[in-house]
Amino acid sequence: MNVTLRQLQVFLSVAETRNFSRTGNLIGLTQPAVSRSITELEAQLGLQLVNRTTREVELTDAGHSLATRLPRVLDDLDSTLLDVAGMATGRRGRVRVASSPTLSANLMPECIALCHELHPGMELMLLDRVQNATLASVLSGEVDFGVVIDPEEREALTCETILSEPFLLACPKEHRLASLQQVRWKDLNGESLVLLDHASGSRRLIDEVLARLGVQCTVAQEVGHSTTIFRMLEAGLGVAVIPQMALPPQGFAGDSGLCVRPLTPRMDRQVMLVQRRNRALSPLAQTAWQLVREQAAKLAQASPITSRNSRPAAGPPRA
Repeated sequence: MNVTLRQLQVFLSVAETRNFSRTGNLIGLTQPAVSRSITELEAQLGLQLVNRTTREVELTDAGHSLATRLPRVLDDLDSTLLDVAGMATGRRGRVRVASSPTLSANLMPECIALCHELHPGMELMLLDRVQNATLASVLSGEVDFGVVIDPEEREALTCETILSEPFLLACPKEHRLASLQQVRWKDLNGESLVLLDHASGSRRLIDEVLARLGVQCTVAQEVGHSTTIFRMLEAGLGVAVIPQMALPPQGFAGDSGLCVRPLTPRMDRQVMLVQRRNRALSPLAQTAWQLVREQAAKLAQASPITSRNSRPAAGPPRA
């Protein structure tokens, strides 16, 4: 079916004006050219779209159906073309980013807001997914890049560390460990832990640290979100090892009954930008990559714990 974009645009204008001459004046065609365009479209579809009279044009049932659905199709096409144009100009279009939950909640909102402010032509679309799903969306090409915790498998990825942050202990204020200014990992021996489940990028790292230091704990509960961890702790179900970014932005409220303590020796998780290896970022995606990196650096500088070990990152990878 050899239907042209021009024919569809002419038909949509005719559907709005119900007059060939007015349509011609609006889009810069003669009345015979408008009529010919509609006739050719009808021939391609094998359907009559309009009933022609001497004064106006009436839509047939098929014409009504096409006129109702066509605007959304043309809008989608415009959006797609803007995306592709953005790849060339680096100024306008859509960038898709996948991110793990704690990063989606504590890093990406500021990035999206900053994108609106600094790059009004860029639409930063966030997919909030668990770590494995985030990595899968990067490898499949569903997104331009991802923001994750240090992945175990990197062979198919290009990675850049943008932030190092420590694991901390969260516990009820009346717990025995709350009286310490710093808690050794070995002090966790025998404790009941409430931890993020294995869908989290942090869980593998926490398990590795506990095993390496010979800490024997009972995992009392495994949950998917840090907010659930805090409710579990408030109910007296144990203590938790959490990444610093999982803390509420203003810390624990005075009436929460919880506190946080540094764990020694300090063990960090690495927050990384990842993209599929040997796949070049578009100019627009490179701009978004740079924006996320810079926002992560600001987050590190604002934290008295993280800033001690933060390092400047390299430029965005290029294939």
